[in-house]
Amino acid sequence: LLGNLVIFSLLQEGNGKVSRVIRMGTRKSQLARIQTDSVAGRLKELYPDVHLEIGEDILPAIICMNSLYINLDIVVHSLKDLPTSLPPGFTIGAILQRENPHDAVVLHPKNAALTLDSLPEKSVIGTSSLRRAAQLKKRFPQLEFENIRGNLNTRLKKLDEKDDYAAIILAAAGLKRMGWESRISQILGPEDCMYAVGQGALAVEVRAQDKDILEMVSVLHHPDTVLRCISERAFLKQLEGGCSVPVAVHTEVKGSMLYLTGAVYSLDGADCLKDTMQTVVEIDNKVSESAQECEHVGVTANSVSSSALEAAEKLGMDLANALLNKGAKDILTTARTLNDAR
Repeated sequence: LLGNLVIFSLLQEGNGKVSRVIRMGTRKSQLARIQTDSVAGRLKELYPDVHLEIGEDILPAIICMNSLYINLDIVVHSLKDLPTSLPPGFTIGAILQRENPHDAVVLHPKNAALTLDSLPEKSVIGTSSLRRAAQLKKRFPQLEFENIRGNLNTRLKKLDEKDDYAAIILAAAGLKRMGWESRISQILGPEDCMYAVGQGALAVEVRAQDKDILEMVSVLHHPDTVLRCISERAFLKQLEGGCSVPVAVHTEVKGSMLYLTGAVYSLDGADCLKDTMQTVVEIDNKVSESAQECEHVGVTANSVSSSALEAAEKLGMDLANALLNKGAKDILTTARTLNDAR
């Protein structure tokens, strides 16, 4: 699992007073450090007596939680990187307010002021996402889409310093967190490209039995974002999807209604099943005692009403079942097989 490590521990000071110390380590990634710092800043605001120690540890990109997290208390992730089923003993204790979840077009400098619609025919667009490629191939058949790898810095460098790509597609949230909003030429709305499950949201992962840590981080929950992301994760889990198949979502909370649009695509975008459902959710502070022990697709949300959480999860499952009944499993199976064969 990808993530940044944030370690909570108790330190016995010389005067006998117990104070909380947070030691933080991060991967060698500018965005990872920015995301770590943002969560640390929120915790420091909420708990001013907490002492922060931020290290410069370079952590492996792939982390085995069961072996390495035994002495850790908190991990900060981009929610879209977390599987819908976490390893036993771990839970998502907080989902912070979502940044813009949509995808963004970043044009090569020579194409400034253009859009995907106005780029010359056969222009090459770089993207590392099957989901993006499948939708955009269908929406912009005059363009060509090729794979591009690397972190945000690497992909932007490949775009700017070479003529291989007319534009690349990146998550708007990452660009904004890096302070690179000026590079965004176009935001892709849901009619062009729906986003990935959990995209734009940060998740705080903890050990499920650490009740004090759960209580501490639960104040970071943003109820609107929690409900949207639970419905999205339930949709993906019921489909048995993942990063190897093109699955896309779009969610909104309007008043007491939660709307979820979900879709599955073939790799070339030619085949698509898409539908929208909605349910009533009440975002309030009426939380039952039993709700504090209940997970919803890996999320423990102590501060959100249990009825709203249950409704959001059921919405995702119901929408997935509706698409499965229309043949979504065949589309996903074929896409997964073709992708694995590449």
